[in-house]
Parts: sequence; C-alpha cells; structure tokens
Amino acid sequence: MSVTYTVKVEDSRPESGKKPSAGPVYRCIYAKYGLLDLPDRMHSPWEFFSESVKRNPNNRMLGRRQTTDSKQAGPYVWITYQEAYDAALRIGSAMRNQGVNPGDRCGIYGSNCPEWIIAMEACNCQAVTYVPLYDTLGANAVEFIVNHAEVAIAFVQENKLPAILSCLPACCSYLKTIVSFANVSSIQKKEAEELGVSLFSWKEFSELVACFNNGSLDCELPQKQKTDICTIMYTSGTTGEPKGVILTNKAIMTEVLSIDQLIEITDKACSEEDTYFSFLPLAHVYDQIMETYFIKRGSSIGFWQGDVRYLMDDVQELKPTAFCAVPRVYDRIYTGIVNKIASGGLIRNKLFQYAYNYKLRNIENGFPQDKASPLLDKLVFDKVRQALGGKVRLMLSGAAPLPRHVEEFLRVSCCSNLSQGYGLTESCGGCFTSLANVMSMIGTVGVPITTIEARLESVPEMGYDALSSVPRGEICLRGNTLFSGYYKRQDLTDEVVIDGWFHTGDIGELQSDGSMKIIDRKKNIFKLSQGEYVAVENIENTYSRCPLIASIWVYGNSFESFLVAVVVPERKALEDWGKENGEATDFKSLCENPKARKYILNELNSTGQTHHLRGFELLKAVYLEPNPFDMERDLVSPTFKLKRPQLLKYYKDRIDELYSEGKGAKV
Repeated sequence: MSVTYTVKVEDSRPESGKKPSAGPVYRCIYAKYGLLDLPDRMHSPWEFFSESVKRNPNNRMLGRRQTTDSKQAGPYVWITYQEAYDAALRIGSAMRNQGVNPGDRCGIYGSNCPEWIIAMEACNCQAVTYVPLYDTLGANAVEFIVNHAEVAIAFVQENKLPAILSCLPACCSYLKTIVSFANVSSIQKKEAEELGVSLFSWKEFSELVACFNNGSLDCELPQKQKTDICTIMYTSGTTGEPKGVILTNKAIMTEVLSIDQLIEITDKACSEEDTYFSFLPLAHVYDQIMETYFIKRGSSIGFWQGDVRYLMDDVQELKPTAFCAVPRVYDRIYTGIVNKIASGGLIRNKLFQYAYNYKLRNIENGFPQDKASPLLDKLVFDKVRQALGGKVRLMLSGAAPLPRHVEEFLRVSCCSNLSQGYGLTESCGGCFTSLANVMSMIGTVGVPITTIEARLESVPEMGYDALSSVPRGEICLRGNTLFSGYYKRQDLTDEVVIDGWFHTGDIGELQSDGSMKIIDRKKNIFKLSQGEYVAVENIENTYSRCPLIASIWVYGNSFESFLVAVVVPERKALEDWGKENGEATDFKSLCENPKARKYILNELNSTGQTHHLRGFELLKAVYLEPNPFDMERDLVSPTFKLKRPQLLKYYKDRIDELYSEGKGAKV
C-alpha cells in the first residue's frame, strides 16, 4: 500500500461553460487540520531579526572574504548579530532623517553582501517597503522599476553607481537619495547633485543618525502591521516589462514559519550552529526567504565573492552546513564528481558503484539517509561530501526541475538531505517541497507547503486532463503566502487570480504519493508547420540528459516542419572527443568544427530516441555555442530560465543558417 503525503479537502469540479474542469483540492498532510497562519502577536520580519539578536547577540551573522595584500581572497571576516542590528538601526534612522517615511519605497541594487541585508533590515525596522533592483538587469529596467515603484532612496553597490547615475535624468523626480554600499567619488557626487540627488558613502550616511542618546542609539520605531507591504519584487520575466509582485509582512513571515516547521518535522531544525552560503541573487525571492529563515534561526550567513570562477573556492573556505542552489549548479557539481570518480581507476570505480548501489537500496527500503550506510559514508562518500566543504547537511534546489539522475546521485552520495522545491515570486518563494528521506519524491517537487492548498485545472488545448487516472493540468494555488497582486497592474492580477485561485502557468502531474511533478509550461508550446504541437521545455529536459551538453535551447515555429537547437557543450567532454579523434583541441575551434557538430547532434538524437521522443521532436541541426547562456547578454533570467524571445533575437542569423542546413540534410 503506497503512502500519500497529502489530504483532500475539496472535491473536483466538472467543466462548466468556459471554465475547464479542475481536480480535487489538496493540502500537505502536516496541514491536515488547517493551513499554517501567522500568529496574532507577529507583525513584521524585523521581529525575527531582533529576537535573534536578543538570543545570540555575539553570534557571527554576516561574513565576507577580505582581499589580502597579494590580491587573493583571505578568510571570512564576520560581524555579529548585535553589530548588524546596530548598523540597521543607524541606517534606518538616517533614512528617516532624509525624509523617508513608513510606506515609502527604497531600492536595493547590488550583489549579495552584508550591506544588502543591513539595508533590508533597516527598511523592515522603519516599515519602509524595499524594492530589489536586479543586479543582472540593465539600466533601462532599473529606470523602469525606480519610476514605476516611485523609489525615493536607493542603496547601491559601488560598481553599480555608474548604472544608476546614467538613468538618473529619467527618474530623479522620485529618486532623491543614493547611498553607496562603500565609497563614492567627488565626480559622482557632483553628477548626482546637479540633478538634485544626494549621494552618500555608506559611512557618511550611517553618521546621519537622528536618535542618539548619550552616545547610544535610542530610536522609537514606527508601529508595523502584518498587512504592510514588506517588498515589491519585480520579476525579470521572459517577455515584456517587469511586473511588481506585492508581498506583505504576513506573506513573508508565514512562508518562513512554514519552512521552519517542515525542516523541524522532516529533518533537524537549523540553529546558531549552522552556516548558510549566500550566492543566489538576494533580489530574487528564493534566496531572500532562505536568508530570512536563517536570520530567524540565528545562523551565520557567508557571502560569495560575486565571481562564479571562485564559487567552489568560497564554499571550501566557508564550509557551510546549508546550501541552496539551482539545478544548473547542482548539475555542474554532479558532472565534476562523476568525472573525478571515472578518472580514479577501475577498482575505485567499482568500489564506488558497489557503495552507491548498497546505500541506494537501503534508502529505498526506508532507511534515513544518515543511517543507510554509516560506514560507507565515512570510507567512500565523505570524499564526495568534501566537494561542498565537508559539513553540508541540508541541500535545497529550486527555480527549475532538477534532473532525476542528478537528484538521486546527490541524495545518495553527499551525506546530506536534498529537497527539491517549486515556487514563484507570486507564491512568496517555495509552495511545494519534497520531503527529506522520502525517495518516492525523487524527480518531483514534492507536496504543498503547510500554508498552501493546490489543485490542477485541465488545459484541453494541450491535452491535459485534471480528472484523468493520471491527473495533469495547470497548477493552481490559494492560501496564506500568496502575493497581494501586481503593483499598479490590476489587469495583470485579474488575468492570473481567478475565483481566489492563482494560476501559475506551470503544468503539473499528480503522483500517487501526493507529490507533484512539473512536466510543462502552459505558454511554451508551439505548432510545427505539419500541425504537430511541441512542448519545448519537455524536449529540452530530455536532451539535457545527454552528458555532452551543459545547456540547450530548442527552437521551432509554425512555418517550419522540424526543430533546431543552440547547444552549449560540456567543455571537457568535447575536448576529450577532439583528442580521441585527432581534431584541434581548443574549445572554440571544436565548437566550429563540422565533425564535432555532427557528433553532438547524433548524440542528442540518440538520447532523444532512448527517452522516446517522437520523430518530429528530434533535431535536424545544431549550433555549438562556446559561451554559456548568460544574463549579461540577456539570454537567461536571474534564475537561469531561458528568455526565448531574446535568444531568438540574438541567434536569429544562426537559426536561419540551421534551417537552411536542415533542409539540405537527408531525412
């Protein structure tokens, strides 16, 4: 008898007029008797922070690596909870001194660092709404957000000052104060002042405190309400202008309490002994919610240097106990570990495979991860664990589906629980999560968190039926951690919130244990010229299982009868092929090599056939791109989702060439 981890709280709904049918409403088994809600005594995330300060004032809170005399990154240097608290009070008081009042909007623009968190907490303490400005968006988007949200003050990373100053002429009617995370030049000050904007260094602004009493801070903080807007978080989107997602204090706090509850029930609650590695963008809800959770628990947060080349070096130095990432990062970790094992020789390879199969079998038979093979963990898997510093005990994945084989491998070999989740900015981060030690949830995003109810709604035009024996349809949500609408865009809000249900646009498949599997995106579907519908994300996920590629963008349209793709190959795999086949071995030349292109194309189609792609879903031609799809060229969102219109614009000439080539190829 299979175990289910959800409970049905409402029956299905038949098709009625223009409304499609919808499946039953489900909750997490841990919310069987009611959804988690915010206690009456709680009003603002500031309370999470201030309570942690009272409990552990001297615990290290925010850390970053300092550059040594030899220009190398040194050890982490920390500020305590008390020091961060005092800094937030100072910055908050200075904001009030500059005429920023409760309910006003404050921008935060830059990479993850202590100043980002201190600015956020300064806003929380003064009931000011903070508006993250994406570190990876260009000046035009920053200008749009500043004007749309009517941002009065902005905290800006030093190297982002030129970008914010360049858009000042178009947004200085609202933006009157800019504060650098570090220093400012006299030229920059003059440039801002000429437009009527005050520009301060972090130190200068901290000294504008208005509430000193005998040398210490003595501020009366404004009252806060759980209905106050905590943040307006603009989604980068894959098309059109950014949308401002309104998240209240209640939504943020209830989301954090649900994470707290689920980790405590299914794993081990985090504490001041834990250290979190911060590298996912704080401007995105995923990392911001997680950092707020670790602040609530009094844990330490260590920041990366901001350069992906040194990411793993930062991990080795910090030795975190908690690690949150997106599938692309986990996939690279997996590839690195597998390659290292493969190069260790036949005997080591056989030993690892034996240990892996033994532990996997025990986990599948119900043993918790840490009790499935303690001896083999020490003898074999501890070396794998060292890839993430050696202390990680909690791993979370979100933002996109994690390939099943990667999830299984990491669950077995990293000596750590790994939970895959699913969420959106509109759901205040995670709304589904897989549960620790429940192996049936591998390849799924788990069950609804304890604040949310979920159902599937049929999508007839795509052939998805929420009432079939294997229910499939659009994931719809309602509950206590949903957004309060799009800022100044009631029209867009009404498009996605219908009868109290938020329509996510993602297609899910309900599993027998109550977990959800993301299988498609409602809008990422197009028709080929012969009339066949193509669900492109499904196809990309299949091709991504080919070990020769790092990423892929598949393209087709209704004027063509076949698919083509732009592929970023795995560097080492392609270079190894070059050596074995007597070809030039530098990566760029290999990407231009027709033989290499044919080799990758054949391997991709072989992967497709192995996983039962239909004939029209196979590829006719590929272009090999030596550079990863990146945010600098606006090809992916900050959560690494493909931005399809931008990809088409960037690769238009290549796509035309691929179609010419494909039409000349033998079928």
